[in-house]
Order: sequence, then structure tokens, then C-alpha cells
Amino acid sequence: MSHFKIGDTVETIDDVIKGVVESINDRSVTILSDDGFPLTYDFKELVLISDDIRVSNYEIAKIKKEKEIPKRRKTTVLRTKERTAPKMEVDLHINQLVKNPKAISKFDMLNLQLDTAKRQLDFAISKRIQKIVFIHGVGEGVLKEELGYLFRKYDNVKYYDADYQKYGLGATEVYVFQNF
Repeated sequence: MSHFKIGDTVETIDDVIKGVVESINDRSVTILSDDGFPLTYDFKELVLISDDIRVSNYEIAKIKKEKEIPKRRKTTVLRTKERTAPKMEVDLHINQLVKNPKAISKFDMLNLQLDTAKRQLDFAISKRIQKIVFIHGVGEGVLKEELGYLFRKYDNVKYYDADYQKYGLGATEVYVFQNF
């Protein structure tokens, strides 16, 4: 005979089903599952849950199921090298280089601007800075042409107009090829 009574809490051995005994027959027990479905099992397929058991098979299976859900791993996003933003900006406007620009001639202004550009480019190459933006302004285009002559003297340098949205037409960007 059975050792179950109506109202007992039972669990199935092979499945993860927990319920309350609703009726008992000669060979089977009908339980009302926690989901509200009446299910019929053989006596051998059920286990009585007593107050002594603190963790039931049902609860263990429920925890295992929760652990089976893959957790989102924190992935480190490898950012590509920032190719658009220059590392260094050099403003060649004469009022940035001398206190009183009216005191010197245009020839001296141009030479001072070119010397500053050469010195800053050499510094960038020595410090392995790959991108430099020389801000020269629009003007008559003399300084821009002279900068072109200067940059062509370097083998490991490529130059082109800088980002129009940021600088307009008055800047040249220089890319320095690094020999590793």
C-alpha cells in the first residue's frame, strides 16, 4: 500500500515536478502540480517531501536551470586606433608666434613660421607622433605652398588638407610613417 496521504507534498523522482496529493488509487497517485495541472504517477515515481528536507529536488533543479542560462560576459571592446583625430596641432598664425607681429617684415614672418613648422615636425618625428596638423590660415596661400616644399623634403611624410569641418581650408595634416 502507499505511505502517501491526501494533502501531502510530493515530488517526482525523474522529473522536476512538485505537487500536492489530490487522490490515491490502488496503483497510482494523482497530484495537483504547482502549475495547477492534475498529474497521475505510480507510487514508485513519487517521493514524500517532509519538513526535515530543507532543499528539495525541485528546488535544486530550479537552481540548476537558472544557472544554465548563460550570463552575459563582460567583453572588453578593443577600440581601433583613432585615425581621424590628430595627436598634435601647431598654430602657425604669426600672432601666436610673436608678441608684436607689426614689428617684423613679411619675409621674416614667413621664415619664422617655416622654422617653427620644421622644428615641430622634427620634434614629432623624434617623439614618434604620427599625426600633426599645421594651422596656417587661408590668406594668399604663400605659407601653405612653402609648407608643401618643406614636407616634400622628408621621405617618411605624407601631407594633405586637414579635416574641413574642424579647420576649414586653413590647415594641413601631416602623417609620419614610423619605421619600427
